[in-house]
Amino acid sequence: MIRSFLFFARASRRWALPLAGAALVAASLSACAPLIVGGAVVGGAMVAIDRRTTGTQVDDETIELKANNRMDDAFGDRARVSTTSYNRMVLLTGEVPTEADKITAEQAVARIDNVQSVVNEITVGPINTFSEKSKDTFITAKVKASLVDAKDLFANSIKVVTHRGTVYLMGRVTEREAHRATEVARGVSGVVKVVRVFEILTESELANTQPKSLAKPDTPALAPTLAPATAPAPPAASATKP
Repeated sequence: MIRSFLFFARASRRWALPLAGAALVAASLSACAPLIVGGAVVGGAMVAIDRRTTGTQVDDETIELKANNRMDDAFGDRARVSTTSYNRMVLLTGEVPTEADKITAEQAVARIDNVQSVVNEITVGPINTFSEKSKDTFITAKVKASLVDAKDLFANSIKVVTHRGTVYLMGRVTEREAHRATEVARGVSGVVKVVRVFEILTESELANTQPKSLAKPDTPALAPTLAPATAPAPPAASATKP
């Protein structure tokens, strides 16, 4: 018993310093790490404000989970369909063997609760190779970085999806933001085409979705406003291919 106690005492002393150091590191990290509250990053350099309600964000996560399960059940390994939901609008990308499979995928997703519209951009053909998927991932990262660099955009309000070099832009944006984001994405190397799958808001609608201080980023004096504040939003169910 005495020997056991001495071993425990030595072990405690041996681990005391590393544990204390780990505690100090954890404390220092927690002191400077941003706190995420309700979709906003607090304490960091960037405040991420989502233009969707909290309930809609939860719905989008649920829709994607259910849609992915349905794609697996319908096609297994013979197809690869990716689903992206934003404000209950679902974008379908990927590859299926036949046109009938493409229709089946759209119908299966359209029947999911809370889905308001489906934009079917699935390709009929062979499944993408790992190399092709890696290129798409790299393009997505570059487009996101370019949107962040654009000082007149809220990059966190725009979702980027890339398939075979085609970049799909989703989000709740004004006409000016949609035009600017498209322009930025087109300037990224490797981008073949940009497809806008936006829900267009008027300036007044945007102002009502978030605090006034964050409703509109700093816009260069020469940046045009392409649509008046009273312009009606176009239908959100179909993708726009400028």
